[in-house]
Amino acid sequence: MKRASSQGSALSGYGLILTAALLWGLIGIFSKGILATGVGALEIAFWRALIAGLAFLLHASLRRSLTVRRRRDAAAFAAFAIFGVSIFYSSFVLAIDAGGVSLAAILLYSAPAFVILFAWLLLGEKLTLRKVGLVLMALAGVAFVSRDSGMGMSVSPISLSWGLLAGLSYASYYIFGKWVLGRYQPATIYALVLPLGALGLLPFVTFHAKTAAVWGLLLVLSLLSTYLAYLLYYTGLRQVEASRAVLVATVEPLVASLLAALLFAERFGVLGMLGGGLILAAALLSARQGSKTASAGGRSTP
Repeated sequence: MKRASSQGSALSGYGLILTAALLWGLIGIFSKGILATGVGALEIAFWRALIAGLAFLLHASLRRSLTVRRRRDAAAFAAFAIFGVSIFYSSFVLAIDAGGVSLAAILLYSAPAFVILFAWLLLGEKLTLRKVGLVLMALAGVAFVSRDSGMGMSVSPISLSWGLLAGLSYASYYIFGKWVLGRYQPATIYALVLPLGALGLLPFVTFHAKTAAVWGLLLVLSLLSTYLAYLLYYTGLRQVEASRAVLVATVEPLVASLLAALLFAERFGVLGMLGGGLILAAALLSARQGSKTASAGGRSTP
């Protein structure tokens, strides 16, 4: 009976993570729809961070968990707000605007390669042959994507740069997450970093008049694909192994690319599909290795 309950809990966890990945896969679709109305990329990133942050503030306040325990933690939260929210949210939408949803979604998953390099340069982690191979695999994938001549996308130095910057800044979630998730609840983390990230974007935002439909898209992007998606993912992560959770969550760029093909006629060519496959394979292998290492050290992977 206990085993059946455990299996049911795991299935529930996979369902939550899959739902979160599906919601994340919609970020590019919603963002491109809002961009088409004339609202700028930085404004989209600002409202996404602010609205989702207010939802997490309410959530954490109701649970009475809105507290920074140590003064030095505040500096880490501020740094994560800059890299993980201000830069990440804005560069991802700028990548969508410059090159398309599919290109941005694939390049986002260059993040684990950046994690390997940062862990070596900044944290002193050993750079094994396996890790070097994963970085080279991701780089080869980017090289193939950069030579692609697909339909409905613009593969250019600008779109590649914004996409790789999104991957670079997204890497902060892996590095920051290992440290902070052992100390704070996810709702507390996002209640602090999302509003701070929105504040960091504010000086650079040009605001535009918006119709009710645009506000509706911004609310869906912020409340469903950000607030709810984060909650579902971290709730599901408590019920399944982190390495398997990563396998499920990697449907995100696949969902984004499929919807972009159906809605916006975005399609990779042969080189793009090969490059995208290499980038995703490197991300999966890197995440699985990271999960095994963290388990061996007695910690869970975010």
